[in-house]
Amino acid sequence: MVAQALNLGILTAMFFIIGMIKPKWPLFFMEKPNRFLILVISTILFMISATMFGEGHRQEKNEKATKEALTQPQVPVPVPVPTAPEATQPAAPNKTAP
Repeated sequence: MVAQALNLGILTAMFFIIGMIKPKWPLFFMEKPNRFLILVISTILFMISATMFGEGHRQEKNEKATKEALTQPQVPVPVPVPTAPEATQPAAPNKTAP
C-alpha cells in the first residue's frame, strides 16, 4: 500500500503542476476549467495519498510485530506445585442441649 501511496503522490504532484500551468490539459472534459478546481482536486488527492501512506506503514508494523511474536521461542511459565495441607487443629466439639 505504501508503493501505491507514493505513486498517487507523484501523480498528484504532476496533476497540480500541469494544472497550474495549463488547467485545460488535466480538465480537458470541462468547458472553462479554473485553477481553483485544480487546487481542490490536488488537495483531496494529497489527503488520500497521505492516509494511504500512513495506513500502509501501520499495517507493515502490525505484520512485523505478529511475525516477531510467532518466531520468538515461547518461555515456559512456572506452575506452582501444590503442597500437602498442613496439620490443623481439630474443630471444637459441638455442644448439644441436655
